[in-house]
Amino acid sequence: MIVITGGAGFIGSAFAWKCNLEGRSDLIIVDNIQKNEKWRNLVSIQYHDYLHKSDFIEQIITGTFSHKVDAIVHMGACSATTEMDMDYLMENNYRYTKILAEWCLKNGVRFIYASSAATYGNGEFGFEDDESNVKQLKPINRYGYSKQLFDLHALNQGWMDRIVGLKFFNVFGPNEFHKEGMRSVMCKAYPDVLKTKRMNLFKSYRKNYTDGGQQRDFVYVKDVVTVIWWLMNSASVSGLFNVGTGTSRSWNDLSVALFKSMNIPPAIDYIDMPDNLINQYQYYTQASMNKLKGQGCDINFMTLEEAMDDYVSGYLKDGNFLASV
Repeated sequence: MIVITGGAGFIGSAFAWKCNLEGRSDLIIVDNIQKNEKWRNLVSIQYHDYLHKSDFIEQIITGTFSHKVDAIVHMGACSATTEMDMDYLMENNYRYTKILAEWCLKNGVRFIYASSAATYGNGEFGFEDDESNVKQLKPINRYGYSKQLFDLHALNQGWMDRIVGLKFFNVFGPNEFHKEGMRSVMCKAYPDVLKTKRMNLFKSYRKNYTDGGQQRDFVYVKDVVTVIWWLMNSASVSGLFNVGTGTSRSWNDLSVALFKSMNIPPAIDYIDMPDNLINQYQYYTQASMNKLKGQGCDINFMTLEEAMDDYVSGYLKDGNFLASV
């Protein structure tokens, strides 16, 4: 069995789709769906069982989880970069991950968990995923700090030679429809561009960046789950790894790519950034991918334009979800 926590969410359900493509349907989906629309992500996915997050954790803690498991791919977390409840983040992003890591190490189960590029803060110490770099990083929001705490804990416990942590950069693609305010800009903008033929981007508040010139490493979710699949099946590989394209692109580039995929002439308006984002906004991210490639993971990531074409034509245009074979 493969356990996927956050399995109804964005990256989790996309990884379940990837498992199906690779012939694996012996999946246990763990999530907390409630009234959320992310149940739709599971409609076309083949899996063995579903467990509510609280039931799963209780079974892990009490030793009553009886399934034989090859791996736990832990994508379950609060991913809202604007979340203000630090106690919730500590419980959901730090303690939850700690419990699962300890169980996997005790039981000889492959453990892959989601860290985040948010741990890099404003980038003053670069974006190298060398483990010697972790202790000096200074996240600039609560979410990034909650992710950083587990990275530090794993390093201090000497676990990094037996587990895998993934620092995801700006992931976008199908199955993110349910994320509301945390959807990618392209997902949120698509219906507005379709209606108004215009798109909004945030103004820049730094002199060395033009409006819309802020840069991010945008990575397509299909490439992300290919990386996770490779790591799950590469038992000799462990450590903390960036997951991005290794290329930084501007929000203006992204907008032009979206307009082109929609066959609409570009028309961009620059709007004020909300006050709660100004002091925790990353102006530049770019994943260093040398470490992962050095382990033999030689995946050719889609360019922003290639990924945008696939996203728009295959999913945004008709509101489609990833579907199993």
